Amino acid sequence: MHAGRVPRKQILTGFNDQHNCRLYKIRRSRIHGRGAFALTTIRKGQQITEYIGERIGPDLETKRYNEDNMESHHTFLFSIDDYTTIDGGVGGNDARYINHSCDPNCEALDRGGRIFIHAMRTIRRGEELNYDYQFAAPGRITKSLREFYVCRCGTKKCRGTILAVKPSHNGNGKASRHPGRHAEHTRTKRSN
Repeated sequence: MHAGRVPRKQILTGFNDQHNCRLYKIRRSRIHGRGAFALTTIRKGQQITEYIGERIGPDLETKRYNEDNMESHHTFLFSIDDYTTIDGGVGGNDARYINHSCDPNCEALDRGGRIFIHAMRTIRRGEELNYDYQFAAPGRITKSLREFYVCRCGTKKCRGTILAVKPSHNGNGKASRHPGRHAEHTRTKRSN
């Protein structure tokens, strides 16, 4: 298997080889487009999937996803470091459909440059999987940035945007989705 490629069974079914079972399926989401929904109870701390896709550099990222031409933000990018981004839209798996929530049930963890999605709490069958994308804007968050990076999670804790309220450099290994050109994401230390 080539680096960055995903077994066909994982692409089609949300299959988790670690637990040898289907943990989620992709279907229409009330939050945004398609989402990932638990097929069974997922326990707190359980690894759900890895975020997989083509690894690209900043030049190709800018060429593929020119946000100046987008009406709203929509990419499948996940930043690893200043030079490497995972593009889940190319060679990726179903992890790219896990939507943002300001009150998430999952978290993304960076383990040696690989992104893994874990349950933050027990997730019931049928519940949509989500995590906080934590995009961090350089400087002040303007009204236009909040509108471009709008949140549709609808939770009581919704802050109205997928942007991070305060950038965090806590070194806890938590990862955040890549924002593209209009904002710069928070870098965290990787945990091994």
